[in-house]
Amino acid sequence: MEKTALDIQITTLPDSPGVYQYYDKEDKLLYVGEAKNLKKRVASYFSKTQDNGRTRVLVKKIRTIKHIVVFSETDALLLENNLIKKYQPRYNVMLKDDKSYPWICIKNERFPRVFPTRRMIKDGSEYFGPYTSMKTVHTLLDLIKGLYPLRTCNYDLSEEKIESGKFKACLEFHLGNCIA
Repeated sequence: MEKTALDIQITTLPDSPGVYQYYDKEDKLLYVGEAKNLKKRVASYFSKTQDNGRTRVLVKKIRTIKHIVVFSETDALLLENNLIKKYQPRYNVMLKDDKSYPWICIKNERFPRVFPTRRMIKDGSEYFGPYTSMKTVHTLLDLIKGLYPLRTCNYDLSEEKIESGKFKACLEFHLGNCIA
C-alpha cells in the first residue's frame, strides 16, 4: 500500500511536546491541538475509528498537518490556547469562549495593586504569565505579598483623594502589610 502525503507527515512528526495544526485543501486552519507526544497524538486521529461524528468529519477534511515543537506540555497548553484565540479554528469549540489562562497584574497606579486576572487591559500595567492554574497564581501572590508590602485593595488612592483627605486606609495598611 502506497503512503499518502498525510501518512508521511504523520510518520515524520517528532516524539516531542508541541502543538499540531490541521488544514483543509484550501489551506484553511481547521483545528489546533496540543500533545506531550506529537507523533502519538496525531496518529491516534487516523489509526482508530472515531466514535464522535464531528471528529470523523474533521479527519476526512485534513490535507496538511503543521506542528510547533515546544519545551514542555505546559508550553504546549499555553501556545494552543493563544493560537485558538488568535485564529478561532472551526473545530476548536472548548477554548473559543472568553475564558483564558490566569495572569498576575501589577497595576500602573501611584500605589500599584497586585491581583490575579484573566483579562489583559492595555493600560500600562505589567502582566506576568500566563499560568495554567489559578491555584499557582494564588500561591505566587501569597509569596509576593509576604515579601513585598504591595497594595491589594481597590480603594481610590488618587492624588486628589489623598490631598483632600477623602480616602480610606485598608486593613492591610493598618496591619503593616501595605505601604500605600
